[in-house]
Amino acid sequence: MLWPMIAIALGFLGLAVLGVLAVRVFVEVRRLARQVGATSERIQRAAQDLERAAVPLASAAGRRETNQKA
Repeated sequence: MLWPMIAIALGFLGLAVLGVLAVRVFVEVRRLARQVGATSERIQRAAQDLERAAVPLASAAGRRETNQKA
């Protein structure tokens, strides 16, 4: 009778360890998702800034090309 009780106790402890590890993974995944979201927003803002900065340069380059052709 002792061995089945030990086996049940070890099985329960194993499930408890797996549960704790699952919770830790869940918390880390949520943290990673927040970081990915924040980084995505920063990249989007940087792309918009780059686009805004490129418009005057592109128009100046276009004017130079038309002046050289004429």
